[in-house]
Amino acid sequence: MPERYPVGDLSEADIRRLLQRRIHTDRQDLLEHYRKTGRRILLIADHEEPGLPTYHSELLPDPQTQNRFTRIPAPGERVLKIVEAAAMIGLLLVILAGWNFLRHTNHAAESAYDLPALTPTPLIRAVVIPSGHTAPDATGHTYPNLAEIPVHLQPLLQSQASQPIEIPTPAPEQGIRIRIPAIDVDAPIVQGDGWEQLQKGVAQHLGTAGPGQNGNMVLSGHNDVYGEVFRYLDQLKPGDQVVIYSARRAYTYIITGWTLVEPTQVEVMDQTPDATLTLISCYPYLIDNQRIIVKAQLADA
Repeated sequence: MPERYPVGDLSEADIRRLLQRRIHTDRQDLLEHYRKTGRRILLIADHEEPGLPTYHSELLPDPQTQNRFTRIPAPGERVLKIVEAAAMIGLLLVILAGWNFLRHTNHAAESAYDLPALTPTPLIRAVVIPSGHTAPDATGHTYPNLAEIPVHLQPLLQSQASQPIEIPTPAPEQGIRIRIPAIDVDAPIVQGDGWEQLQKGVAQHLGTAGPGQNGNMVLSGHNDVYGEVFRYLDQLKPGDQVVIYSARRAYTYIITGWTLVEPTQVEVMDQTPDATLTLISCYPYLIDNQRIIVKAQLADA
């Protein structure tokens, strides 16, 4: 039974202590009730008044009661979460790789548009048939006939005239000699049909077929200067022979005919599917305003 004191005999401190004790008693009863119902209380001393501690409480769940309602994840769910995390990481990597690829592609496209300034280099096939020259003067001198060259190409060809011609390295099947028994021709073959080469003998147009090869072997020679090696081409008849020598053997061609053309009809030098020989010289003698074209076919081996 609680102690009773006359109110008039109590001081303010006594009244405060009695109230705190009453609060403490009520709280203990409440804690006991919580313990009986399976709940736990965390008590923290306030120490507001010396000699009689006061408490405030926090309700904590009972471990046994909590375990009954706590759901333990299954092992498969953990694996699924790991897979989901890996998928998210993979997706981020794919997005990053795609962005990087797109950046490099755009950079390459920009570089493709940034082209350096190109200097055009004209690609010129023969604009006139070789061996053209002016008619010899009284002293026998002659010069390349620039009048045969189209006016718009004359400056370019004059600028290239001073450049050295690249003569191919001699090969075993390269033509080195020509004989035409019907007109007593026996002359060396030089590579290249420029002005200097034509002074040395019969000149082969660079890039044309070799002896015995499929294609058109084009040979040029002067008719009234520098030995007049091809002066009598117009005396050749179908069936006459032309023999071309290489370092290994001789190849015989049979004349099929000849014709006269203008200096600009360069198509006579076009390549052919079979083994063909084309002989070229200026015409007529001492006038030289046309070309005589002699055609021959390789004889059966």
